[in-house]
Amino acid sequence: MASIRNLKQDINYVLGDIIEAALLYQAASPESDAKASEAIVDDSIKVFDELIAKVNDKSVENRKANLKSVRTDLQTKGGELIARINKL
Repeated sequence: MASIRNLKQDINYVLGDIIEAALLYQAASPESDAKASEAIVDDSIKVFDELIAKVNDKSVENRKANLKSVRTDLQTKGGELIARINKL
């Protein structure tokens, strides 16, 4: 169970940091268009909801493989969101 708790914490920390970075950019650059950073925040929340739902899904046949796919999804989607922040 500790690995599931750690996975949930990783999801929370990674996506929370992405949201924080987008909001910091928005605060530091008030003259820029806020729609792009707001879209990143919205997408981060959607990714968070999707990943937590996958972690909590107990009806899958191979739970270990499901949790491993959640971790890889976190890495890929988190990387995509970070790349979008860097383009701002």
